[in-house]
Amino acid sequence: MSHTKSREVVLDIKMTDELLQGLAKLRESWKRDPSSLRKGLNCTESHAGEFVLVAAESAFVTLPGACVIAGVGAVELADEGPVFAEGAHSKTLILRSTAEGWRFSVKFVAPIVRERDLPH
Repeated sequence: MSHTKSREVVLDIKMTDELLQGLAKLRESWKRDPSSLRKGLNCTESHAGEFVLVAAESAFVTLPGACVIAGVGAVELADEGPVFAEGAHSKTLILRSTAEGWRFSVKFVAPIVRERDLPH
């Protein structure tokens, strides 16, 4: 039996002032007291100072054209297509500050399609 691998897809987003402020507040809070993070959020920082926010499925809601991360704000998508494949699970959002700006990606395990589930 093969193990299902997760997929990570980078998506274009529209950075808003509200989102930037929410990320800055979260980063400051996390640096002062890592235990202050809401359940489902995880932060790390590289030696180069790149900040990474990982939001588990319990910490965000997907809406048409956006993902709302609890306590941070809305990530507005530049593309209106679906973020996750229908039936996907183990969903995670990743916001990463890079030298080029913020990078947004989603990670998920695609649904398993078996021959017996296909219409004849």
